[in-house]
Formats: sequence, C-alpha cells, structure tokens
Amino acid sequence: MLPDPVATPGATRAGATLQNICHGGSTKQFRNTTAAMKARAYGLYGARKVKNKCCEVDHLISLELGGADDPKNLWPQPYLPRPGAHEKDAVENYLHAEVCAGRLDLAQAQIQISTNWLDVWERIKK
Repeated sequence: MLPDPVATPGATRAGATLQNICHGGSTKQFRNTTAAMKARAYGLYGARKVKNKCCEVDHLISLELGGADDPKNLWPQPYLPRPGAHEKDAVENYLHAEVCAGRLDLAQAQIQISTNWLDVWERIKK
C-alpha cells in the first residue's frame, strides 16, 4: 500500500547530508514522533490502532534517508497485505546501503521511496 500523496507528500530533514546519514550513527536523535503526531496520521487515513496489530506510523522518507519527523512525512502503514511495513523496511535498508556506497544519489533515493517504494521492492526482492 502506498500513502495518499496529498495527506503524506513526504518531507526531508534540514541539514541531512551524506556524512550524517552514512556516518552519523543512530537515527534516534531525529526520532521525536509524538503521540499527537501518530494520532493525526491515523485520523487522516481513518485508521484505528488496534493493540499495535494493524499498522505502524511510518516515515514515508525514512529517517535513515534524511526524512523528517514531520506530520507530512507520517502515515499508518499496514503490515498486511504484503508487501507492507516490514517489506518497506527492507527497501529503506537497501536504499540507505546504495546511497552510502555511492551507487545512488541521496535525492534520487528520497524520490524513489516517496513516490513508489513498491517499485523498489519489486526490483530488490528477486
């Protein structure tokens, strides 16, 4: 499932560079999603969190690719049907590795994940 591009267009973090993305350590310093931000994301999509089983509030452009902890970058991503949240995690890891290895431009990785991460999943799952 892809997010609604109007509700969740994606947003990047000011000051995101290859240095802090590839050699900056954990993304914990950028992860400040509040309960109110999560509730807003669920509300925009008419989703209901049911004991953490339906979905997770995810960053469309992942923090490891310079995504912002911003309501415009959050959406409730379901685990099912597949490909779902866990498969998008694999896409995030793949794109991060490609960027840090110099095989993919950071801006291009951000575009790929924000416009149609499923295309990347189809490419890498083989």
